[in-house]
Amino acid sequence: MPGRIETRMKELELTLPAAPEAIGYYVPATRIGNLVVTSGQLPMSGKELLFAGKVGGHVPESHGSNAAQICALNALSQIKALVGSLDKVTRIVRVEGYVASAPEFTGQAQVVNGASRLLVDIFGDAGKHTRISVGAAELPLNASVELVIWAEVAD
Repeated sequence: MPGRIETRMKELELTLPAAPEAIGYYVPATRIGNLVVTSGQLPMSGKELLFAGKVGGHVPESHGSNAAQICALNALSQIKALVGSLDKVTRIVRVEGYVASAPEFTGQAQVVNGASRLLVDIFGDAGKHTRISVGAAELPLNASVELVIWAEVAD
């Protein structure tokens, strides 16, 4: 029987992907007490990188926002894989968004808004969080966006 968060995601026509495997010497997410922190998540679908390149260059800002949403879904998959259910998430604490940016591009906050809006749509008030949106010269695998989520969870 699906939990309330999975039901909400279905209402939003969102599908939680399988948790992407780590592609290096790190863990995809870790738990310290009631806090879960994901490693940086890229806009991956399976083993395929979506939205490669620099936002504000050949990647439009709207595509960067879509990439941030995919990163958020991948991060939620990591959280679910670690704690067993997204219903255990009591609050999204922090989102760290890194945007591969073309020179002169200053819309990083608007790009990361894609992830922030998605989290509030899914979790309601518990999805409101602190955040940082940073421009980066390059990201792993030429990704346009990388995202980290910090979440409070209950036992």
